[in-house]
Amino acid sequence: MVHQPGQLSGAAKLPAGQLTPMMRQYLEVKAQVPDAILLFRLGDFYEMFFEDAVEAARLLDITLTSRSKGEDRVPMCGVPFHAAKGYVARLVGAGRRVAICDQVEGVNPDAGASHSNSHSKMMRRELTRVVTPGMAVDDELLSPHASRRVAAVGRLDGSLAVAFLDLSTGQLKAAAVANERQLLDELWRGAPSELVLPEGVAAALFAALEVPVQVRPAVQALDAAVGEARPSGAVGAACAQLLAYARETQRQALPHVDRLEVYAPQDLLLLDESTRRNLEITRTLRDGETKGSLLWAIDRTATAMGGRLLVEWLLSPLLDLSRIAERHDAVGELLGQAVLRQDLKGALSGVRDLERLAGKLALGQGGPRDLASLSQSLLRLPELYGLLAPLRSGRFVALREQFGGLEGLSALLAGALADEVPLAVKDGGLARPGHSPAIDELRALARDGKSILAALEAQERKATGISSLKIRYNRVFGYFIEVTAANLSLVPDHYVRRQTIAGGERFVTEELKLHEEKILTAEERLLALEAALFEALRAAVVRELSRLRSAAAAVAEIDVLCCFAQVANDHGYVRPTLDESDVLEIRDGRHPVVERMLGREPFVPNDLLLDRQQRQVLILTGPNMAGKSTVLRQAALIVLLAQAGSFVPARSARVGRCDRIFTRVGASDNLSRGQSTFMVEMSETAQILSSATARSLVVLDEIGRGTSTFDGLSIAWAVAEDLHDRIGARTLFATHYHELQDLCRDRPRVRSASMLAREVDGGVVFLRKVAEGVAGRSFGIEVARLAGLPEGVLRRAREILLNLESGELDEAGHPTLAKVGRKARPAPAAQLTLFAPVTPSPIEIEIRAQEIGALTPLQALNLIAGWQEKLKA
Repeated sequence: MVHQPGQLSGAAKLPAGQLTPMMRQYLEVKAQVPDAILLFRLGDFYEMFFEDAVEAARLLDITLTSRSKGEDRVPMCGVPFHAAKGYVARLVGAGRRVAICDQVEGVNPDAGASHSNSHSKMMRRELTRVVTPGMAVDDELLSPHASRRVAAVGRLDGSLAVAFLDLSTGQLKAAAVANERQLLDELWRGAPSELVLPEGVAAALFAALEVPVQVRPAVQALDAAVGEARPSGAVGAACAQLLAYARETQRQALPHVDRLEVYAPQDLLLLDESTRRNLEITRTLRDGETKGSLLWAIDRTATAMGGRLLVEWLLSPLLDLSRIAERHDAVGELLGQAVLRQDLKGALSGVRDLERLAGKLALGQGGPRDLASLSQSLLRLPELYGLLAPLRSGRFVALREQFGGLEGLSALLAGALADEVPLAVKDGGLARPGHSPAIDELRALARDGKSILAALEAQERKATGISSLKIRYNRVFGYFIEVTAANLSLVPDHYVRRQTIAGGERFVTEELKLHEEKILTAEERLLALEAALFEALRAAVVRELSRLRSAAAAVAEIDVLCCFAQVANDHGYVRPTLDESDVLEIRDGRHPVVERMLGREPFVPNDLLLDRQQRQVLILTGPNMAGKSTVLRQAALIVLLAQAGSFVPARSARVGRCDRIFTRVGASDNLSRGQSTFMVEMSETAQILSSATARSLVVLDEIGRGTSTFDGLSIAWAVAEDLHDRIGARTLFATHYHELQDLCRDRPRVRSASMLAREVDGGVVFLRKVAEGVAGRSFGIEVARLAGLPEGVLRRAREILLNLESGELDEAGHPTLAKVGRKARPAPAAQLTLFAPVTPSPIEIEIRAQEIGALTPLQALNLIAGWQEKLKA
């Protein structure tokens, strides 16, 4: 969906004379955000009007009512102020933008009378922020272990760039890209929830992302530096476009966006959309759940920050061998220290989400409990720092340096905040006793007001000798001293008469007025002081945002490295050898997810060897259910894990650095894009052939299955040849077309292997083992029996298979498939002739002319297919 600022809907335009001051105020605010649902604060509710109300009532399943009746009827609905975040999350989850208009301190002196009180001035209201699918900081909209980003495209002087912002953490990163294809690849990698495009860039190019698109006037340069960076060109334009949109929605400065990471896509291993989906890196193909994915299999992180960084590392493996080695060194150092790993995990588990806590506080969206969580987390950092002391690997030495400078903030927060802080400042109880004498005094006064008045009452009785003297209170006069008529002669001169009542009089004193002022305003002044304290503490946090983000990054990386070490320890992963060779050699490799899903059942490991000299393309055949796809995917996942910095599930592994991993696995359509199963398959294959290099790893499973046998075989054969001859990529090619194994005779770097299976008592046993050589059978009917096909169907399938394999034909020359058989054409009666033999048919002439030894299997199949078509004609 493409959004562009527009005009206010005509349904919201009423004659000026029919508008109350409040409704005029609403329409003025709505005009600023015509493409958003506006939540307009009225007392304890957020109200929505006109079309917004109609749409929100439908999406939220709440009652739609109206303001006024008859022709002046205005649709409206509302949600409680205290529960608004949940409703906002539901609207944003449905893809809507939500604008928040809040009541601001004071009144608007020019607004006229309020709709609710003709004697009061209109409450001033302002648009405070716009919540969008990509611009979210509320917990209800965020997943702890997943980033939520908005992306922007920059175009300047023919160059392209992309920028990403996670508003909840302040992370801003950008990259220049070579072309639109690479731009799309980076957008798929970054997985934004929303996309901002400058005017003039076609939104249709990004339709496949299926995220809301916002079109805004082009911004070509940053108006200020981001930290120490102020990039120019397309990167600067992309960042400027993104930050302009962020300020538009947040209506304030973004103090936590204080640094920019400019990265180079060519420094990262690229996993395109279909590869991430087919390898099930973060979610499964079947139901989109995390369980059953690679992330599920290896995630042992203890913090939300570590969980998000783990996802980032898995989706962006490295190409720099020295950086990969640094991660492997750190994992290896932790692997041998079980006690230290446990201590680190314990310390990490006490660290809350520093990044998002700091982000919320910087944006003014955080509360006292966010401050308390930040304080508790900072108290754990010295422990983490100390635990890193004995570690000597380069990454841990560098990470220790990122913890410094936060001691003052930690002490300030710990000393100022109570052990149990309130949900909101207005609830009171924020400050720790002893931190502020003024707050302590007011707190005591508010708590002990009655006892203070009782003591004053006793003091006045004693001083005046009036034993019946009482101190009372009402809303009109406040606190007063009440004396009966019989004791009026004893009233001191400094008592000031306030009221005469039946049976006595009421008085006040300067001391009583002083106590009254203290008692009646104590709670109000207490809340004001605590609010000021909260703002002071929040400001202190904002001043330390840069150090907080550095510490958060260190915590996240320590967490992921501990995670890798723990998985390696628990499941017997080993350190892979990474080099610049073209070798991929895996000994006793295992699939990290399938191994976990099997539980106690043993996983059958397999070896793999690919290189560009002798074994560049491996054709893998074998029955369905035998494990071909598992072998293919496990090879790709081992390469991915190795270059992400993890150890790998194998007895040993040598990985010649890969620049890209491509997978084409399974069969699925994409009806929303108008693509059939076969079209999806061919589109993904075309992308591989146009983008793969000699350094890529290509994993293909069942190319050509979505069309006729001859078409499919022809396409599969040609694709394999292209990968071998032109591209030179290391390739794993699983297929049911056994004919492809003949490529071994025709191409020098093609090898064949098969998944072993055995027939036992009329059934099939899958051995899950890869062996060199050609598969004899596909065992498709046996697999169908395991799936539960009726025995009658299986029996008939065996009969047909036997006919096909034996080449049995009916009288018309067709394979004998039908039980009854087609109505055969009568064979022509043989006749004697006195003349010479008839002229050979054109097909016979073609057959005689062929040099069989010079034909490839594919050419022979195509010839036979052509002859069959001619015979049918």
